[in-house]
Amino acid sequence: MSVTSDHPTTYAQAVAHGRALPLTVLPGPHGPDRSIGSIGVGFRLGGEHTGGQVAVVEHPFPVGALVPPHVHTREDEFSIVTAGAIGFRSGSDEVVLEEGGFIAKPRGELHTMWNAGSVEARMIEIITPAGFERFFLELAEMIEAGPPDPAVLGPLAESYGLFLDQTWVPELMEKYGLNSPFG
Repeated sequence: MSVTSDHPTTYAQAVAHGRALPLTVLPGPHGPDRSIGSIGVGFRLGGEHTGGQVAVVEHPFPVGALVPPHVHTREDEFSIVTAGAIGFRSGSDEVVLEEGGFIAKPRGELHTMWNAGSVEARMIEIITPAGFERFFLELAEMIEAGPPDPAVLGPLAESYGLFLDQTWVPELMEKYGLNSPFG
């Protein structure tokens, strides 16, 4: 029984195909972060750079910031803390990660994040598949135009398969001295 593959099996075959995606280089410093409510977002790689496979954004977390608890239905997120300390709750699990810490946040599970320290924290978010970064862009544009209208924000979130749940907010605010993610 022979096994066939659509993947190259030799060096010559591998390089004959050329690049599957264009080389994308984004030298620093990056553009300014934009507000998306309680935290910010810096756009690094979008689906247009990766053939829709992955998106990369960077989130600054001001002191006291709490992200509204939410559930993704279309993508998984992988986060790397690059500065400060960020608390994560995913389902019933809670952890605080400092610079260099990684966490995987699977779709379909309620999760939230907060600044768990006394200085600004930052993290890189890897989103797969790409597409959800456009929610951040639309949200940033909405916030720049003024306080978001909940009657518009809810349907925007749902159009990206995102659902918010405020259940944990009072507990986390009291337990960690956080600011309301809803202004």
